[in-house]
Amino acid sequence: MDFLHLLEHHILDHPVSAGFTIFGLRLAITKHVIMMWISGGLLVVGLPLLARRWPVVPSGFRGMIEAFVVYVRDEVVLPNTGEVGRPYVPYFLTLFFFILVTNLIGLIPGSATATGNIAVTAALSLCTLALINIAGIRKYGVVHHVHNFIPHGLPGWLVPLMLPLEIGGLFTRAFALTIRLFANMIAGHVVILAFLSLIFLLGSVFIAVPSVLLAVGLMMLEIFVCFLQAYIFTLLSSIFVGGSLNPH
Repeated sequence: MDFLHLLEHHILDHPVSAGFTIFGLRLAITKHVIMMWISGGLLVVGLPLLARRWPVVPSGFRGMIEAFVVYVRDEVVLPNTGEVGRPYVPYFLTLFFFILVTNLIGLIPGSATATGNIAVTAALSLCTLALINIAGIRKYGVVHHVHNFIPHGLPGWLVPLMLPLEIGGLFTRAFALTIRLFANMIAGHVVILAFLSLIFLLGSVFIAVPSVLLAVGLMMLEIFVCFLQAYIFTLLSSIFVGGSLNPH
């Protein structure tokens, strides 16, 4: 067993079923798909059960969930979107908790980190890209929303040049969201596997203890990174949507 073998079996996605066909397109069920189903299932089933008998003053796990909800709403979304962004708070809460739970599940031995798959992070980014335009069109209308891409006071002869650049900036933001989450989630796993692979590459029992200790230390750091990346993705998404709602 070497580093490439560890990388293949712990990071790369693998089909576990032939899946199904939609409009002639074969969609295989992979480890990352299953991890996302588990994350979504935990949230869809778990959070409503918690909210069913929500006490006036929650404590324990309920108190922790409420702290996250209030923080995302009052410190992340509303400061960046204003009160006009309040209807979109459920989207950002869903985004935050889905990324967080998916990240944490990926740390369990034998599982897989779906957010370490660039296709998954791209899909999440496309959801934010869609909301940027939906929120802007909903508030201003199609024509005014497109007009908001043109900086105020710009000379008319520069409009044909600046408009494609501003519209292209939308896709640049989505690309940045995609790469940021993907790279940060996969980087930690690669480093951990690199330390563990030293045991097999060097074939020495003396390297085993420091390698395992370093891997455990990085795993503790990875738990923090799981929370941090969920927060950053939600924060940047709220900034981008806020720019569409408040172009000034």
